[in-house]
Amino acid sequence: MRLTRCWAALAAAIILNLLVFFYVSWLQHQPRNSRARGPRRTSAIGPRVTVLIREFEAFDNAVPELVDSFLQQDPAQPVVVAADTLPYPPLALPRIPNVRLALLQPALDRPAAASRPETYVATEFVALVPDGARAESPGHLERMVEALRGSSARLVAAPVATANPARCLALNVSLREWTARYDPAPSAPRCDALDGDAVLLMRSRDLFNLSVPLARPLATSLFLQTALRGWAVQLLDLTFAAARQPPLATAHARWKAEREGRSRRAALLRSLGIRLVSWEGGRLEWFGCSKESARCFGTVAGDTPAYLYEGRWTPPCCLRALRETARYVVGVLEAAGVRYWLEGGSLLGAARHGDIIPWDYDVDLGIYLENVGNCEQLRGAEAGSVVDERGFVWEKAVEGDFFRVQYSENNHLHVDLWPFYPRNGVMTKDTWLDHRQDVEFPEHFLQPLVPLPFAGFMAQAPNNYRRFLELKFGPGVIENPEYPNPALLSLTGG
Repeated sequence: MRLTRCWAALAAAIILNLLVFFYVSWLQHQPRNSRARGPRRTSAIGPRVTVLIREFEAFDNAVPELVDSFLQQDPAQPVVVAADTLPYPPLALPRIPNVRLALLQPALDRPAAASRPETYVATEFVALVPDGARAESPGHLERMVEALRGSSARLVAAPVATANPARCLALNVSLREWTARYDPAPSAPRCDALDGDAVLLMRSRDLFNLSVPLARPLATSLFLQTALRGWAVQLLDLTFAAARQPPLATAHARWKAEREGRSRRAALLRSLGIRLVSWEGGRLEWFGCSKESARCFGTVAGDTPAYLYEGRWTPPCCLRALRETARYVVGVLEAAGVRYWLEGGSLLGAARHGDIIPWDYDVDLGIYLENVGNCEQLRGAEAGSVVDERGFVWEKAVEGDFFRVQYSENNHLHVDLWPFYPRNGVMTKDTWLDHRQDVEFPEHFLQPLVPLPFAGFMAQAPNNYRRFLELKFGPGVIENPEYPNPALLSLTGG
């Protein structure tokens, strides 16, 4: 009997030690502030919202404080910190099952699902929380869920009390024109986009049905995609606190973050096919081609550029370069005494709306062959390619007996100069291409030439240009726009 009691006492001691060990281990895995302040009430709605932290800088952030602040409100709160690669220096995150680090860049040693952010979110809603925010007031996520449920908006937002709190903007995205335009919101607090720091809440299925749900900069990417789909965001009358130790507190850290942010934004906009952003107030920012880069499209086949097959028109940066080149070439020709006129599709664009046709990819000018010798650049081009003092390239076209002026050595957007000469009262030339408008015409259309607005300046055009265009293209051509080769692709889709 004495032996049995000893074994019982020993067993009881072992069990007690195990209980103490598991309790201490549990305490060590709780968030720091929750151990200090004691248990908090667990939210009934919290498990339906995942807090997703994507917008932060690895080199300087307040992500651990942000995560701890949400866990203080609800220790079971699901939290996902998403980064392209493993953050360095490492993030000091709690090692508990409901806090996860998602690495979005594929790696050889991880399955494909590990790089998909939806793998980590099992809740109906997701809250996109920026670095520098803090959850202090209980119930904010619950209130945002209820607001979203009661609204026709697809997103709701709560400003963060930083130096840059969120405000409403209108946003119009035109994929066809490669542009995004920001303006003051006419019906705040309901708007298309936000400028500034905010916590955004939306349904998980909506977020992960976007083309690039977590591309950075997150707000830029998200609102371009939601505005294009017509999804509104409702700015709520509640505020999240700012971090007690805000990130990017030094001038150097802010400079580095701004530099990397500009680089990310440019890469994002180019990847999404946005070449021009018009900011609130009218400031323009370009993300397309320039004199130092190649044009935005490759060799054109069948008079139909690749972008037309994508449902887009000529990128605005290309149109800008064509306008600049046309204005420059016309200035050179006029100064040299070379008689010229708008030809083909360029004349059609001038007659239709005073500019380059929105889907055109070059500018055509006719010139008098007898005046070629008046122009130093054209004389030089007879012998070989000439790069002038402005970086424009003058050369003889390889396709035939005409001249071409390229925007630069890198960027081959161009103006074609077609030398005509009169023969028995008819204007003719030596090179004919397989274009429907490439025909002879009576010289009286050029006697006299008339000024016509084109691409931001006054250019010379044939008199009675309507008859001239109908001779080349057919009746009603000004009023009935069509793509260059409707047999391949029609503007009407027929």
